[in-house]
Amino acid sequence: MLVSAKEMLQKAKAGKYAVGQFNINNLEWTKAILNTAQSCNSPVILGVSEGAAKYMTGYGTVVGMVNGMMKSLNITVPVALHLDHGEYEGALGCIEAGFSSVMFDGSHYPIDENIEKTKEVIRRAKEKGVSVEAEVGAIGGEEDGVIGGGEKADPKECERIASLGIDMLAAGIGNIHGPYPANWPGLDFDVLAEVEKVSGGIPLVLHGGTGIPEDMIKKAISLGVSKINVNTECQIVFADATRKYIEAGSDKKGKGYDPRKLLKPGYEAIMAAVKEKMELFGSIGKA
Repeated sequence: MLVSAKEMLQKAKAGKYAVGQFNINNLEWTKAILNTAQSCNSPVILGVSEGAAKYMTGYGTVVGMVNGMMKSLNITVPVALHLDHGEYEGALGCIEAGFSSVMFDGSHYPIDENIEKTKEVIRRAKEKGVSVEAEVGAIGGEEDGVIGGGEKADPKECERIASLGIDMLAAGIGNIHGPYPANWPGLDFDVLAEVEKVSGGIPLVLHGGTGIPEDMIKKAISLGVSKINVNTECQIVFADATRKYIEAGSDKKGKGYDPRKLLKPGYEAIMAAVKEKMELFGSIGKA
C-alpha cells in the first residue's frame, strides 16, 4: 500500500540519510525502481512529472499501475507516489486520483500567491493523508520544457512557506535539472544552512540529483537534506544500454526485437543506477 512521504523523510532526517525520489516514465521504470528498493530494503519515492503522467495517459493510470505492481511484486518497503513539480490543478488532481504525496511548485508565483495556493493544496491533501512538498526559488535547468536558471531561495520566504504545515521543502541552492555545465559553481551550502535554520526542522529536498559530486551530496544530507531527486541519470543509462543492444545487432538475433528483450538491458541499467544512488544516500536497509 502506498504511504505518504512524511514519516519516511522524518526518519531519514533523524538518521542523517536521504530517501531517493526516482522519476518513473513507464512500466519498465516503475518495475526497476520498485524491485531495487525491495532488494535493498530501502524506502523509495516514485516521482511523476505532469508530462510523464500525461504520456502514461493520466494520473489514474499511474496509480493503477503502481498499486497493481506493488501487489504482484509483493513490495513491502515504504513507497510514496509523488507528483513532481505539479501545477495547482495537477496537485489537486493527483490528490483525488490516489497519489500519496504531491509537490505543488508555486515558485513562479509571487510569494503571497504561492502561499495562498500552497495553503489550499495542504488543506485538500491533509483530508486524505497525502504529504505535501513546496518550492521556494526556482530550480534551474529544464523540467518538462520549463527552463530555470538555478535561483537561490530567500530564507525569509522559506520560513513563511515552511510554517504553513508542509511536510518537505525544496529550496533552490544553485542546483539544476539535467546535466550540469562545466562552469557550474556548485551548491551554496551557506544558503542551505540558513534555510535549515529557519524551516522548523522539516525535511529539505534537493532537486537535480544527477551530476552533483558525491561529497556535495553527503554534505547536503548532513545539513538537513532528506530527499534527493534523480531522473536524468536513469534516462541516460537506459538510453545507453538500449543503444548498445541495438548497435551490437542483438535485435536481429532470434526474437531480439521482442520489446521484452529489447528493453531488458535498459531496465537492468536503471536498477544498477538506483542501487548506486541508494548506497550514496544511505537509505539501504532503512525500510
